[in-house]
Amino acid sequence: MPIVVRIDVELAKRKMSVGEFAEKVGLTPANVAVLKNGRAKAVRFSTLEAMCRVLGCQPGDLLEWVDD
Repeated sequence: MPIVVRIDVELAKRKMSVGEFAEKVGLTPANVAVLKNGRAKAVRFSTLEAMCRVLGCQPGDLLEWVDD
């Protein structure tokens, strides 16, 4: 998949657990795992906004396009 989700990098920078992140964003830990593992087919802008708000980052910090 050419779009890579970098949630794990941002969580590590902030020493935040997946559970804590999921609770603050309003997702289940299972759905965060789907995003982290690249199995998500789509992300709502409202979810992306919440993730950026919680992590204090920009969408480009969480999503990266990688050429196959």
